[in-house]
Amino acid sequence: MARMKVVQVPSPNGAFETVEREIPTPKSRQVRIKVQACGICHSDSFTKLGAIPGIQFPRVPGHEVVGILDAVGAEVPEWRVGARVGVGWHGGHCGHCINCRRGDFLTCTTGQVPGISYDGGYAEYMIAPFEALAAVPDELSSADAAPLLCAGITTFNALRHSGASAGDLVAVLGIGGLGHLGVQFAAKMGFHTVAVARGTDKEPLARKLGAQHYIDSTSQNVAQELTKLGGAKVILATVTDAKSMSDAIAGLGVNGKLMVIGASMQPIEVPPLALISARRSIEGWPSGTSKDSEDTLDFSVLSSIRPVIETFPLARAAEAYERMMSGKARFRVVLTMEK
Repeated sequence: MARMKVVQVPSPNGAFETVEREIPTPKSRQVRIKVQACGICHSDSFTKLGAIPGIQFPRVPGHEVVGILDAVGAEVPEWRVGARVGVGWHGGHCGHCINCRRGDFLTCTTGQVPGISYDGGYAEYMIAPFEALAAVPDELSSADAAPLLCAGITTFNALRHSGASAGDLVAVLGIGGLGHLGVQFAAKMGFHTVAVARGTDKEPLARKLGAQHYIDSTSQNVAQELTKLGGAKVILATVTDAKSMSDAIAGLGVNGKLMVIGASMQPIEVPPLALISARRSIEGWPSGTSKDSEDTLDFSVLSSIRPVIETFPLARAAEAYERMMSGKARFRVVLTMEK
């Protein structure tokens, strides 16, 4: 039986280990992907720490997967062997819960996530349900496409559902793994784009990526600076520091919205009057479905948007994960299956 290498977490908070397994065979409504690249996301820590109730170990992390279909199970419509595909955070849905019946597949009550619900992309091959597949354009390398399936789709989808229109002032709070893509998407969507980050070292990059203004949150009052610019229609909060989000809210203009995509358990604190006085609001946004992934990839090709990445071979997955968790990566870390 043919074998493959995978990097798995053997138990909650266990050390990554590289093992060999039999290459799996897809069942009905499933496909097998020969993985070419897999992004490492901060959310992979949910798997590493065993932070999701019910997660089973050993588990292979990874939900930013790009590869080639090399086997297709029964009852899989349209998809054919040889297609290049991606799988993101949305790894499948039931199709019959109340949310699915409303067409809101991302909030399926039993929705699946690669690397959590089933083995993900830190592997040479993986199995996925066909409804999780997104077509990957030829113009994107696999390493570039992988982060767009989580960091990319989350920023792109949040912005296009934010209510902002071309010409509106949009601030991106945080210029990291999410934020450096958020600035690019905001600028290419025609928003008057403001980058907000700590210190001045990221200003040249932020402006190169399309920001018209830069605010150093360590030396400037973010809310006051946004107000001077007329008040933001949207603040895309990509950081995980809730205090930074709270402090920025007063920089929203009338009908402005704080769009939260930086995952944190910290509370956002805001005086009710600050919301009431200018009809401000706070909204969260998750990633998106496989079709949203395709939209993100297609828009990235159309607008020449690419993530800034560092690549590591699969054998160095533990090192790559620590690089991502340290916050020192510029800006997304991607595993490649090259020998």
